[in-house]
Amino acid sequence: MAEQSSELSFTVAQRSVAGKKPQNEDAIGIRLPKDSTLINKGAVAVIADGVSAAEAGKEASETCVRNFLYDYYSTPESWSVKKSTSQVLTALNRWLYGQGQQYNDAQKGYISTFSTIIFKSQTAHLFHVGDTRIYRLRKGDLEQLTRDHSTYVNATQTYLARAMGLDVKLDVDYKSVDIEQGDIYFLSTDGIHDFISHKVITTELQALKPEDDEICFEQACEKIIALALAAKSGDNLSCQILRVDSLPTKTISEVGRKLSELPFPPYLEEGVILDGYRVEKCLHINNRSQVYVVRDVDTNERYCMKTPSVNFDDDLAYIERFIMESWMGSRISNPHVVKVIENNRDKKWLYYLTEYIEGRTLEQWIKENPKPAVQDVVYILDQISKGLRAMHKREILHQDIKPGNIMIDKNGEATIIDFGSCYSKGIAEIATPLDEPGILGTAGYSAPEVVITGKSTIQSEVFSLSVLAYEMLTGKEPFSGKLSKCRTSEDYLKTKYTPCFDENPLVPIWIDGAIKKGLRFNAERRHEDVLELMHELQTPNSKYKTTHNAALMDKNPLLFWQVMSGVWFVAFIVALVF
Repeated sequence: MAEQSSELSFTVAQRSVAGKKPQNEDAIGIRLPKDSTLINKGAVAVIADGVSAAEAGKEASETCVRNFLYDYYSTPESWSVKKSTSQVLTALNRWLYGQGQQYNDAQKGYISTFSTIIFKSQTAHLFHVGDTRIYRLRKGDLEQLTRDHSTYVNATQTYLARAMGLDVKLDVDYKSVDIEQGDIYFLSTDGIHDFISHKVITTELQALKPEDDEICFEQACEKIIALALAAKSGDNLSCQILRVDSLPTKTISEVGRKLSELPFPPYLEEGVILDGYRVEKCLHINNRSQVYVVRDVDTNERYCMKTPSVNFDDDLAYIERFIMESWMGSRISNPHVVKVIENNRDKKWLYYLTEYIEGRTLEQWIKENPKPAVQDVVYILDQISKGLRAMHKREILHQDIKPGNIMIDKNGEATIIDFGSCYSKGIAEIATPLDEPGILGTAGYSAPEVVITGKSTIQSEVFSLSVLAYEMLTGKEPFSGKLSKCRTSEDYLKTKYTPCFDENPLVPIWIDGAIKKGLRFNAERRHEDVLELMHELQTPNSKYKTTHNAALMDKNPLLFWQVMSGVWFVAFIVALVF
């Protein structure tokens, strides 16, 4: 057994034989990557059983195992295990189903069962369809973690109700379980578990000793197969055994040593050269970080350099977040998200570089444009939404969308900056002893659920973008600026929404309706995502107009016709652009 370490490690073995059949239609695979890939994507075991009645069962099972092991590790590191696997399996199933259409009967095509277990940090993620199985032996007790998707015709005949390639729609069982050191996971095809009992499997796995190596595990696989053959198994026989030898349970001191290898730079004066970058000016400084404009002395290129605040040089949670924000930023490629600059120089200090955007913040833009044209506002919001959608596709939430974190360049193009509050599901799955409590974003632009529970979703970003839209159109914060003071549900319920067109009569009623929906306190009642919000901001919606038109006509006929003129003008502009 491997010695205790701070990494996830295993002892593994697998075996697959044709048995009494002329060819083996089972497929198996295990991948145990090293270093950052193990941390970010995990270790994988997968088993598949091509359906015997299908003419391409062997090809289906081999494709499932081979393609899954390749495609899963090709997905973005910021994606969660569930999203990565779901995307890969959906694409794989559609390919198998499409290939099977060449046969007269779809059930004669590329059909296979599929079971995989992905070990990431201290969690095992199980995905399963069909009648292959995953078991876990923990402290002597064997538990079947998957359920068979089989329908019994009679005592001796069954058929698969679910399988890869069987239908264009794929229904996969998913569950996650905690991992403990010493756990043994056993994967098998029905050629084994249909012929030997739960008790026999338990006995054979219990016989494995803590000091047993891979040779002993291989012998255990062979013995289990032999027992199934002796029990008159007439099917292919495959099994895998994986024992968890160590978990990534790093101590605070271990993490701290790794993260603190580079010292924090001191406050940098103009003209100072750091790692070949000359400081031209300080753009921003607060108690958490500094941002400078720097110029590469070799290439003369200008960049922004963000350095951590020396106030936190002994705060491990802060250091971890600072390192992770540059990592997340480097994985987004979109013209409306600031680019993190990668360089091959040996760094002597802790910092990271981004592209330099010559322009002004949206905060300055709002002050300089107290009564902007509606179409200009919608244009800028659309660019911000495109940047957000690029982040959301990577399962990254910005969590601090506010005017100060949006740059408008000299061409009027908007770019999201600052990754200091970003959240990545993929990173969140990695166990760490470090935690940084509290709201990372700005309360006045954060959704109620973020302030109250500290948890964000895509609908939370819809709320923040709606706050921006309101402020850009009116020059004021929604709810009379009281959002920043709200901390409980009762606080939010006491606020009152003032329509945009009450503050700016040129704002069309349907645009105000879209913004009001995006600002609903109940996240489920908002738009599903920023794309839906932008569609409603760009497309006149009659349901919002009929809600307000009658009341406005009675109250102020002149204002009514001014607003309607604005509606028609914006609709005309939208028609020209889109």
